[in-house]
Amino acid sequence: MDKLIQNIISWAIHKDIGKYENRQAQMLKVIEEVGETASAILKDDRDAVIDGIGDSLVTLIILSMQMGYHPEYCLNKAWQEIKDRKGKTINGTFIKD
Repeated sequence: MDKLIQNIISWAIHKDIGKYENRQAQMLKVIEEVGETASAILKDDRDAVIDGIGDSLVTLIILSMQMGYHPEYCLNKAWQEIKDRKGKTINGTFIKD
């Protein structure tokens, strides 16, 4: 995973999209890819779902780099916040206590 993340970061730098000033455009790209993933789920298009999830991860990795954070750091922060969370799932949605 580390090598894959580094490849994506290097690609973004090479394509000149890794700059901080591109963060707003990158955020729009994140939303676009997540929207495409949602559409693929609604259509039950397995290949498009896989592509959409991958594209969403790529855009988030680039955004984290633009903001000056390593993706693993962001993911670990989220994990630390949710790992001991109490609650239950209702109709497919986790509801915190």
